[in-house]
Amino acid sequence: MLRAITDLLMPRCCLVCGRQLGVREQHLCTYCAADLPLTYYWEQAHNPMADSFNAVLERLRTSPGILSGEPMAYSYATALLFYHHDNPYSRIPQALKYNGDVAAGRCFAAQLGGYLATAPQLADVDCVIPVPLHWRRFWRRGYNQAAVIASELASALGAPLFPRALRRVLRTRTQTVLDASARLSNVLGVFCVRRSFAERMAPRHILLVDDTFTTGATLAACYAALREALGPGPRISVATLSVVQD
Repeated sequence: MLRAITDLLMPRCCLVCGRQLGVREQHLCTYCAADLPLTYYWEQAHNPMADSFNAVLERLRTSPGILSGEPMAYSYATALLFYHHDNPYSRIPQALKYNGDVAAGRCFAAQLGGYLATAPQLADVDCVIPVPLHWRRFWRRGYNQAAVIASELASALGAPLFPRALRRVLRTRTQTVLDASARLSNVLGVFCVRRSFAERMAPRHILLVDDTFTTGATLAACYAALREALGPGPRISVATLSVVQD
């Protein structure tokens, strides 16, 4: 009854099509929810997103002093949704990142978490780490969208969340206007692992979390920082709310 009254005063609309939501609908109308562009990558030990991420890591090995000589085990990667720039479903991750819709972010992250809890590749995750924001960007936005997603995934996997394990030491220009090579150069050396985490923790399987996987450059830079601080011991996997598909 309260929801119905509230909807009369402040109508809620579908993130995708803009249609007014019914009392039992959350964030998406029934029709848009039925057509959600799910990746189903959590059902695949090898998938195109993971292949792309591992290709970026392999490129990092050619950079002096970065992952050089390290045996490269295949890193698992997965996402909830496909992201197309001209598709209205792109409004789902945008709602969290740019429009401050933390409730929607938590809702879809919880959905992803439910799927990941069934993935045998992530059964032993014992550490969930979000990609950090620079403090100035965090101060302006008021939250870290990756941390919002990571919190739900940690809860679903029953794993500890370490929102401050990584630190962004440099503020970089936006990645959205850069090509794949420039994106990687833009973020190398930008992240470091906090000493308090590196000295006290010995995780076996880390899940790195971000909002959207485009080229994998930011996640690869975080991967390199974790490898430098923790060595080759822990496995490192990746999860995002969406993955860009051309």
